[in-house]
Amino acid sequence: MAQEEIIFPNNIRNIRAAKGMKMTELAKRANLSLSAVSKIEKGVRRLNQKQLLNICTILGCKLSDIFIHESDAVAQNWQKEIKRRLTDNEDSGLKIFGAGLRKIRQRAEKTISEAAKAADMTLSVYHKIEVGQREVYENELDVLAKTFGYTASQLFDEIAKLYNNGELTKQINKVTERVKSVLEPGSPESGLNINGGLYGAQLYDNARKKLVPVFGTPNDKSILLKKSDENMIVAPAMLEGRNGIYAVIPNSKRSSGFIPEKSYIFADAHAKPAVGDLAVCIDANFKEMTPEETVTAHVAIVRQDHHGKLYGHLSCPDEKITPKTMHKVIMIVMK
Repeated sequence: MAQEEIIFPNNIRNIRAAKGMKMTELAKRANLSLSAVSKIEKGVRRLNQKQLLNICTILGCKLSDIFIHESDAVAQNWQKEIKRRLTDNEDSGLKIFGAGLRKIRQRAEKTISEAAKAADMTLSVYHKIEVGQREVYENELDVLAKTFGYTASQLFDEIAKLYNNGELTKQINKVTERVKSVLEPGSPESGLNINGGLYGAQLYDNARKKLVPVFGTPNDKSILLKKSDENMIVAPAMLEGRNGIYAVIPNSKRSSGFIPEKSYIFADAHAKPAVGDLAVCIDANFKEMTPEETVTAHVAIVRQDHHGKLYGHLSCPDEKITPKTMHKVIMIVMK
């Protein structure tokens, strides 16, 4: 693992182990190779959003559980290592070598992926060499030079020429600023929330936009509603990224069959229903609810009494309900 870098520290291994699941089972259910899962758990391979959501479903955990917090030891060690490399490389020549290698690669019209593959390196390792964050081992040097048609000695001579001609100064300065930005909490490059939030916050936010929390599940007479993101489902495309959207599983016994039994009802906490709309009617002040609190809710048709006050109408049997909160139902999707 000498050539591998920690690029995505995560809690996947701990969560899997706590649930008594073997790595082979996770790999099989996630449709990934055992090697891929091992690298993901070690943090040397990233997850795309689809894989991330799938693993959350398999492990039965929240998306936020996957990510390392800034206060965790892994995140702190990661930052210390980046700082060490930044300090050690100031005068070590690695920045010059990396900038020169980048210039030579661009001149050869090779992409980073093509150069990494030709040098038998991971994309992450090759990239860190170009930005001066990683040493080049002796057994790698000849292969790296050969990638661009040089011997090791010729590669050093060419990089020295570029440096002496002033062709690398701009690139070195650019890389220095970028690496420093990684160490600043709140920077888009860092992935660390300035208030001690999640490592990989940008990835979390992007994935979170594709999910909707399921707040309500049915019991015999109503729906039990809990304002928690313990249970998440993928949002319909038109609802992605919208604030205030949540889902409930209806109690079809109280709807005379006009709501499918196996369905999700999506409501908008920011949308007030009108007469004739379908609404999630909650027996509590929704804004004041805590994530631990469970209350009663119903999915009902909105009616209006002779005083102009809105109420919910249920059937099977007929019942008039006067909830403290009503949210407009905006979509019903079959499971």
